Amino acid sequence: MTDDRSSLSALAGQRVEYGSRGGAAAGTDPFALFTQWFREAQDEIGEANAMLLATAAADGPDARIVLLKGFAPAGFTFFTNYGSAKGRQIAADPRVALVFPWHGMHRQVRVQGIAERTSAAESDAYFAQRPRGAQIGARASRQSQPVASREAMQEAYDRVAAEFADTAVPRPAEWGGYRVAVHRIEFWQGQANRFHDRFAYTAVQGPAALDEAGDWTLTRLDP
Repeated sequence: MTDDRSSLSALAGQRVEYGSRGGAAAGTDPFALFTQWFREAQDEIGEANAMLLATAAADGPDARIVLLKGFAPAGFTFFTNYGSAKGRQIAADPRVALVFPWHGMHRQVRVQGIAERTSAAESDAYFAQRPRGAQIGARASRQSQPVASREAMQEAYDRVAAEFADTAVPRPAEWGGYRVAVHRIEFWQGQANRFHDRFAYTAVQGPAALDEAGDWTLTRLDP
């Protein structure tokens, strides 16, 4: 039997020393800074666009990893099934949070904002460029709903594949995009002695485009 106390003691002693990148510089434009950090993350780590999406469920907070599929001054975009747990939660309360956990770079970006559905045209355009197998899967899946077995899932997939064997797979009406309009974005850069760099941009008028001049206040935070 494993000695849990010994295991916990070893875990408590684990740590990574930060600070190899030097201090982080905050400019006046949070969108420009995110663009710079994201490009650097793409060069250095796998799936830099993987982000944690936190939502408010009826019984408390909920969270999962989704993939960023676009960002622009209007906000951060991802796609999913509107009938999924996250889709239902967003419909009830559109306030969400995102976290980009770029551990390998000793960086983290936290976003708070309001999730709104993208246009049908934008969802159609993204769905059309997905791999065909993913398109079939999106039509076959009742995301987050109970399913009897893996075999039942495969049967549903096979039925959809047969139905559209000779034609393009249309986007399901219940599948599409969300764009998170930001009201706060915080940048975190690990530093030596856990004396990290943290600075947050807050939209003066609430959720807004990231590059609206004069709409943001910049605050440096203690680590």
